[in-house]
Amino acid sequence: MRVVGGATDRVVVVGAGLSGLAAALHLAGAGRQVTVVEREHTPGGRAGLLELDGYRVDTGPTVLTMPELLDEAFAAVGDSLDTRLELRALTPAYRASFADGSTLDVHTDADAMEHEIRAFAGPSEADGYRRLRRWLTDLYRCELGRFIDANFDSPLDLVRPELARLLVMGGFGRLGPAIGRFLHDERLRRVFSFQALYAGLDPRRALALYGVISYMDTVNGVWFPAGGMHSVPRAMAAAAADAGVTFRFGETVDRLERSGNRVTTVHTRSGETITSDAVVLTPDLPVVDRLLGAERRRPRPLRWSPSAVVIHAGTTRSWPGTAHHTISFGAAWRDTFTEIIQRGRLMSDPSLLISRPTATDPALAPRDRELHYVLAPCPNLDTGTLDWSSMGPAYRDELFGVLERRGFTGFADSVEVQRLVTPPDWASSGHAAGTPFSAAHTFAQTGPFRPRNLVRGYDNVVLAGSGTTPGVGVPTVLLSGKLAARRVTG
Repeated sequence: MRVVGGATDRVVVVGAGLSGLAAALHLAGAGRQVTVVEREHTPGGRAGLLELDGYRVDTGPTVLTMPELLDEAFAAVGDSLDTRLELRALTPAYRASFADGSTLDVHTDADAMEHEIRAFAGPSEADGYRRLRRWLTDLYRCELGRFIDANFDSPLDLVRPELARLLVMGGFGRLGPAIGRFLHDERLRRVFSFQALYAGLDPRRALALYGVISYMDTVNGVWFPAGGMHSVPRAMAAAAADAGVTFRFGETVDRLERSGNRVTTVHTRSGETITSDAVVLTPDLPVVDRLLGAERRRPRPLRWSPSAVVIHAGTTRSWPGTAHHTISFGAAWRDTFTEIIQRGRLMSDPSLLISRPTATDPALAPRDRELHYVLAPCPNLDTGTLDWSSMGPAYRDELFGVLERRGFTGFADSVEVQRLVTPPDWASSGHAAGTPFSAAHTFAQTGPFRPRNLVRGYDNVVLAGSGTTPGVGVPTVLLSGKLAARRVTG
């Protein structure tokens, strides 16, 4: 594995999102003097916090899986997850609702889920679930150490014994058909493949190896931290500060001063200068390119993931049958991906993620109030040419109508506080193509083919975040910070 050469005593981390905080913890644990520079006044990055009239709104991820990766970051400085956060396991992890009126609770306990599927779709599907669960577990064990939690210097790094095993398991086939080997009920296939959307892909065409995301959700478990998802970066930043990490909040990195192939000084917009032996950059890739002075050469342009319209809504009531996380599937499942990925259109029959964090933590809203988060996948700004200034409010009203028809009667009338987020809003925060999900995980943008975390032409610059190895999602972003630190510390 290639590492940063020369002195690495003083490391500057640009960005206090999850990847930057993970990098800071691992670097501090390895004895480095770490300074984190963050443009906002609080940590979190995408996992931010919005306070709206007594509602505490998570502006980024709502699903937390693989908490052991968080514990690993805390342990790097002699701390622990248990002392910093209170995590609550979600049971069910999700509730899935379908256009035919049926619903399914998705449990991570094997016996509970087998019982649920047996009642929902019969004994044959329940047996298929058991076999699928074993396959997902084997897939995860095969991939984690060698393909996910791993730095790549070239495609030749893929040539490992685990590669042959992954091939035999069908990891380089398509996810949809792979799930279909175990489950025949179309509704169940959706439950165990929709996670590919997190990677910016149509589940029918995603590589089967991305079944590991389904493993994280449906086998390993889903949690929610007391105080909301923003509690995670707050806890990480507190642990890092206690370990000696210095934070510069409210400071925007404006320029990197270079001597030869090394960045020697980080300049902020306010005029502060920070001397560095190594730099970890965590912003989205276009921001990284600007800081480095030019767009880096790539054999082909990056393909960006679809974006999302998000509605944060504080309501005066809740609705029976809604869990903490509810996946509301439309009937036109297959057409959805063609519309948003290929045609650049809004979903004609939306499938939605509806989260109600107050189901687990009522303190996130005022007394007798509920907080809802509605996410609708949509085209990114490169794929679609929609006029979001007028389309945004109209689409919000359309989604309110969809919710009404799917059992959320009176939803629009119950909303007393709301915030609408559309692709231009993501773009204004520095996210390429107006998507918070960064580069899509196509084969040409996976593993050693994804933008690497070592920057060509620089001897001491390392990347972390969703745009580099290993990719998009809370677990993988945490790993990206660890992998970046490993490039520095060896």
